[in-house]
Amino acid sequence: MTSPSQTAGTTTDTPGLGPEGLTSKKNGKNGKNDPLQGRSPGQLMWTRFKRDRTGVISAGVVLFFFLIGVLAPVISKLYGKDPYTRYGMITPGLLVNQYPAGPNGGINGDFWFGIEPTLGRDVFMQLLYGIRNTLGLAVGITLVSVLTAILLGVAAGYFGGRTDYFIGRFIDLLMAFPNQLFFVAFVPVVGAIFVAPEDEMPTWLRAGIIILVMWFLGWMSLARLLRGQVLSLREREFVEAAKVSGASPWRIIRRELVPNVMTPILVQTTYMLPNFVTSIAGLSFLGVGLVEPTPDWGRMFANAAEYYRNDITYLFFPGLAMVIFIVAFNLLGDSVRDAFDPKRAR
Repeated sequence: MTSPSQTAGTTTDTPGLGPEGLTSKKNGKNGKNDPLQGRSPGQLMWTRFKRDRTGVISAGVVLFFFLIGVLAPVISKLYGKDPYTRYGMITPGLLVNQYPAGPNGGINGDFWFGIEPTLGRDVFMQLLYGIRNTLGLAVGITLVSVLTAILLGVAAGYFGGRTDYFIGRFIDLLMAFPNQLFFVAFVPVVGAIFVAPEDEMPTWLRAGIIILVMWFLGWMSLARLLRGQVLSLREREFVEAAKVSGASPWRIIRRELVPNVMTPILVQTTYMLPNFVTSIAGLSFLGVGLVEPTPDWGRMFANAAEYYRNDITYLFFPGLAMVIFIVAFNLLGDSVRDAFDPKRAR
């Protein structure tokens, strides 16, 4: 007995129907059909995704943001500047009354996105390193949240009984917390547990605390979704056959159940990550996320709230970058969902 994920690519569709199902090709010499070739679910999904122009463009935009984040140190060396040096203070004439002397925030050949008011740091480098730090935190939170959701959600659905009851009540309890208020209130509280008030918290510890707090309330929705999916799968024939064959619960979960819930996992992950990006930016905007001098995407918005009256350009670049990234990631999530489920209309 095989699971749906193993049999989806070996359906008995009519030959020659195209890229989905089984296909056949005409032999040029005798006109006979070549042997039927099946396609795996991954191949079918990839074929459908490549046809979606919006999804492909969105994937390219998302990949671009991750690449510039990863390559920020390389770009910094090529560009010749870093996000920490206060160029406006060490170079006379760049700042006048704490604001860029040149038009459009001081944009020129030396400073592509201008310079930051008051401190005179390079905006281009601030933005690149801010994207790097924010996306790094968001990816870390997403990974631990997805792993937790898979572990608890699949376990609750498969084992049922008391396991399902206690995990379900724990999820209900956590979902009763207002997420944003919890993040704002508990990041400084957790930080005070590890660092004395008179000491400065290291950046790595602050980043770890942000990941810990946001993970604590970031996995429940996916876990409940996976629980429902597994409840409908655990009575299927392929699971019963695995039990009869003597497979352990861990093997059944790993080899039979998890592969059949990868679709909601991947789709929900594409929605979770941009939500974490905006939450991290919100924490920094409120002053409880990453702090000076660590570059941060959200803190650029906080600074822009003070500078916009005299330098609207400083707000333009981080704001435009955030909008493009969030929209592209959400469109990518829609395309991934449609690729896995072609019968679902947008």
